[in-house]
Amino acid sequence: MNVVLTKTLIDLALWLVAALLAYAFRKPSLVSAGVPFNVLGYMALSVSVMAVVAWRYHLSRQTWQRVGVPDLMTLARASGVSTLIMFALGFILRGWLLLPRSVPIMAGILGFLLMCGVRIVARILAENVRIRDTAEQKRVLIVGAGDAGSLIAREMQRHPEAGLQPIGFLDDDPLKKRQSIVGLPVFGHVQELSTVATRENAQEVLIAVPSATGEFIREVVKLASEAKLRYRIIPGVFEILSGDVNISQIRDVNLEDLLRRPPVQLDTAEIAGYLKDRTVLVTGAGGSIGSEIVRQLVLFGPRLIVLFGRGENSIFSIQQELLRSYPEVKQVALIGDVRDEARLRAAFEEFRPEVVFHAAAHKHVPLMERTPSEAVLNNIMGTRNVVGLCLEYGTLRLVNVSTDKAVNPTSVMGASKRVAEMAVSAGAARASSHQAFVSVRFGNVLGSRGSVVPTFMAQIRQGGPITVTHPEMVRYFMTIPEAARLVLQAGGLAENGKVYVLNMGDPVKISDLAQDVIRLSGATNVDIVYSGIRPGEKLYEELLTSSEGTDATKHSEIFSAKLAAVSASDIERELELLREHATQLDFEAIRTDLARLIPENKFGQVR
Repeated sequence: MNVVLTKTLIDLALWLVAALLAYAFRKPSLVSAGVPFNVLGYMALSVSVMAVVAWRYHLSRQTWQRVGVPDLMTLARASGVSTLIMFALGFILRGWLLLPRSVPIMAGILGFLLMCGVRIVARILAENVRIRDTAEQKRVLIVGAGDAGSLIAREMQRHPEAGLQPIGFLDDDPLKKRQSIVGLPVFGHVQELSTVATRENAQEVLIAVPSATGEFIREVVKLASEAKLRYRIIPGVFEILSGDVNISQIRDVNLEDLLRRPPVQLDTAEIAGYLKDRTVLVTGAGGSIGSEIVRQLVLFGPRLIVLFGRGENSIFSIQQELLRSYPEVKQVALIGDVRDEARLRAAFEEFRPEVVFHAAAHKHVPLMERTPSEAVLNNIMGTRNVVGLCLEYGTLRLVNVSTDKAVNPTSVMGASKRVAEMAVSAGAARASSHQAFVSVRFGNVLGSRGSVVPTFMAQIRQGGPITVTHPEMVRYFMTIPEAARLVLQAGGLAENGKVYVLNMGDPVKISDLAQDVIRLSGATNVDIVYSGIRPGEKLYEELLTSSEGTDATKHSEIFSAKLAAVSASDIERELELLREHATQLDFEAIRTDLARLIPENKFGQVR
């Protein structure tokens, strides 16, 4: 006999018993001398009705060993429907059934309780079996007794094959202390981690607070490290897009977690308003920022995404990722260089993009110091080409990705990005009333190509040491997804000619970052050595020049820089001169041109 039929017969038998008990409670005299024919008729009719209702509500498909509240709610609905039907039939057939009107109601309640009970007993027995099978499982102490913590604990209980046994929670909410959640105790506050872990023989700590700040995660990691426990984490809120939490999402703590900030609330309606059903072109689409912009904008329903970049492998990679993850999104990949105005024009002519994200840029400070002509040709002239074609082809929205290194630049790279901002502002002055050209300025991005973290990891793999330029070097950091989301949001603000500055939080010492990377990698005996500031570098980055202030925008994480007015004709003359000197590889003339264009620059003082 198969399982489905067995469960169905058990349910119907329990419903039959419930009907007989209801008669016995209501009219003991009717059954004291044997069950009369009319009672048997009622019981047969009741079981028939329940059989149909059970089939309609798929009660036999419920897994009793893992029954939950939704299953019991379905059972309650099925019992209620059967009870109402039997109450109506009892009223219609009261002359034949001799049915007291309270019997269907009593039978329905008893039937629900009996069927509910057998499911709960089955789950208890299954849970006991799973508990006996946990001898070889790791004992996990969960930090966070909220929704995510309770969900992940239940998942562990349901899947002993994962080798994880939840033993309880730590939570700083005083109202949860000494409570029981999914059958597990809340031991106390997070600061008690070491004491609780020792007493309960915990082997691992799991951070289950998706909205936790980097400061909180750092504290838990420190406590777990001191207790010599492995520590892992479930993803942050932006990684759990569906809201579901499961065991497969448990991962090691990474550097992005330690720098995590409170989640940024996006105005999705505003973003969708300028992206939905639009043709969107992304330059540098294969790069760290460009590819993440692509991943974010596909969620807002563009009509077509044009992936434009000169690195064929990186463009192919993001194209294949879109085909796998978003096959419904129409996209086209183009190999080309923003410095090549004719190639870029061909792309604009064929696809007529309504929105452009300009992320193509050279960003390595020391390399651009050695070859400033490349910074000019790529970062400035490439931006000039993009701006000119956006004007010519009536692009509605241009968002230029800039950097905090453009502020009071001490490097050729930073100066080139500042001039690129000026080129966008000059283009904005020539734009029509329905166009908006803006720049978005933010700091370093964790995990991007050439950033310090991959460099540190490579040095650790080679046995060290980790090289840091200066013990007091500090930088602003964002995660790649956070930066891309705010770029999309800034594009939605669309005040023509503006330079938006993202809230980067507090700056981080690079030496502290290096220590975090060493600790998270599990490496031992890896030293940090200081190599000295490289050409063009500053000890600290700024988000505004000394002459700039900020205006608030309607988004709390985005500010608008107050910039001096830019003369489009003057900028055009200076850009043409820069182009000539760059093609002639006249590095000294390039520096002189940049110094003249950016009065507040300091890079001429650092050679």
